[in-house]
Amino acid sequence: MRKRRSLSEFKAGLLAGDRVILAQAITLVESELVEDQALAAELIQEILPNTGNSFRIGITGVPGVGKSSFIEVFGIRQLGAGKKVAVLAVDPSSSLSKGSILGDKTRMERLALDKRAFIRPSPSRNTLGGVAGKTREAILLCEAAGFDLILVETVGVGQSETAVKSMVDFFLLLLLAGAGDELQGIKKGIVEMADCFLIHKADGTNLDLAAQARLSYQNAVHLLPPSDKGWAPKLLLGSSQTGLGMQELEGVLVSYREQMIRSGFWDANRGFQRLTWLEDQLQEVLGYAFLSHSEVKKSLEEGKPKVQSGLLSPNLLAQQVVDLFLAKK
Repeated sequence: MRKRRSLSEFKAGLLAGDRVILAQAITLVESELVEDQALAAELIQEILPNTGNSFRIGITGVPGVGKSSFIEVFGIRQLGAGKKVAVLAVDPSSSLSKGSILGDKTRMERLALDKRAFIRPSPSRNTLGGVAGKTREAILLCEAAGFDLILVETVGVGQSETAVKSMVDFFLLLLLAGAGDELQGIKKGIVEMADCFLIHKADGTNLDLAAQARLSYQNAVHLLPPSDKGWAPKLLLGSSQTGLGMQELEGVLVSYREQMIRSGFWDANRGFQRLTWLEDQLQEVLGYAFLSHSEVKKSLEEGKPKVQSGLLSPNLLAQQVVDLFLAKK
């Protein structure tokens, strides 16, 4: 059995940019073992001074829009510009087996082979927004390891993407031409969160269709309420086959970052995200403590069959076990 690394070993390896130790550190923060959680919390605290310098970009879109191919081409361009790129790609988890497809690394083979890139597929575990529960920690670990650009690819199955918005600086929504009505039935909340829309696969015989779709999408985008940060969402055409739109998107990212830093929104948003993280963490810690409480566990085991059979109200059982948990010893 391999000896577990110490806090100092993890920290030194991360700051040296060791990708193997980075992968092990993310595994550590994802672990549900109590001893691993304690070490992970210490590690995150230790590396905090070495975090916060990356550009965090969330990328979503309906299945089939080509998120992985887009990320690979865009990521390789960024490597060519001298940046280190980390991709946190979250795959759907099976609600039955809790397993994960984890196919992104094979779909981004060229990017994965470059030592200046790091790709980490993680199961979503049914977390809100399809983002793995420890993605925030993974972002910080990647930043400590020296990555300049962090791309968070979400599941993109129409769930609320509020979770990813609460941990990135820029939100990119990939669209398809000819995939139905305007904005393809994507939830209004997701559309309103987007900082940029990119109509993907705008190449070959689909190029004219994409250009027409751009006009339709432009009308829809104009109906969105104004952003509280003073940024008007951009609408681009893009292709991973021809490279169309990649340079234009890079320009949008530069403009966005400069404008947000200049207005003070960048730092304010990061601060707000930390508080959101705190709220999520409190719920997670309390939930774990609650479900680990011996009397609560016993009461739930006895009460669930009654709820299932309709003899006991879920509301009443919930109140009873909460009272048990909160009762003074």
